[in-house]
Amino acid sequence: MAVLDHKIDFAVILTVSKANPNGDPLNGNRPRQNYEGFGEISDVAIKRKIRNRLQDIEESIFVQSNDRQSDQFNSLRERAEGNAVLKEMVKDKKKTNEDYAAAACKEWIDVRSFGQVFAFKGGAGKGVSVGVRGPVTVQTAVSVAPIDISSMQITKSVNSEPGEGKGSDTMGMKHRVDFGVYRFNGSINTQLAEKTGFTNEDAEKIKQALISIFENDASSARPEGSMEVYKVYWWAHRSKLGQYSSAKVHHSLEIKAVNDTPKRLEDYEITLDKLEGLEAEVFDGR
Repeated sequence: MAVLDHKIDFAVILTVSKANPNGDPLNGNRPRQNYEGFGEISDVAIKRKIRNRLQDIEESIFVQSNDRQSDQFNSLRERAEGNAVLKEMVKDKKKTNEDYAAAACKEWIDVRSFGQVFAFKGGAGKGVSVGVRGPVTVQTAVSVAPIDISSMQITKSVNSEPGEGKGSDTMGMKHRVDFGVYRFNGSINTQLAEKTGFTNEDAEKIKQALISIFENDASSARPEGSMEVYKVYWWAHRSKLGQYSSAKVHHSLEIKAVNDTPKRLEDYEITLDKLEGLEAEVFDGR
């Protein structure tokens, strides 16, 4: 498989309807919001969803969430030490950190995509401290307009323990965004792709993961259909460095609300400026 030989930029527009796209654990799990009232979804949450989609198509993933675990390992250290090649490298003092990183990138698509820090203590000089910089970068998703957050109390109608009296007791609060349109940008760097072995085929898998990022992602906070990818914009440059900077490419796409109280997708306007020599592929989400 050929290593990625051209720079790629991308942007994703998504909608949220009566869901909590990314709760803030330091704020009662309310949807993340900046000081100006715009909603946010962290880059970490987005990469988690990309990893899950890649895992759905049976790609080998290093950073697996506990509820999506597909092997017998319960920690990152166990997963790293469970790889026979990496385990032998730790024992072989002739092997360098670069050798370790190359083997890890070959084994796990998320390592060669996003990078990873392998930092595990060990006795007798057998510890590991290896950093990998990945070529795929993802920005925080931000809502196009300030969001409105609704909150409701949750009650239970069953007894948790024997002998409890009957009745509804308050369990906590649930929060949701009634409607919002969010956008996030990203890029894939060829120089780092060469170091990690990230291929053209890997880039295609990332693109397909973005198009279907909310499939198999339902939860109480995000019911089926409440999160939807509207459009994915994919710019494949003609060279390793690209014809334009990522900032200029991302700025060529603009989305704005056409009124002060947008409540549906039709209340937003999307414009895409043409860049000479660089066409954007546009995909509908699914």
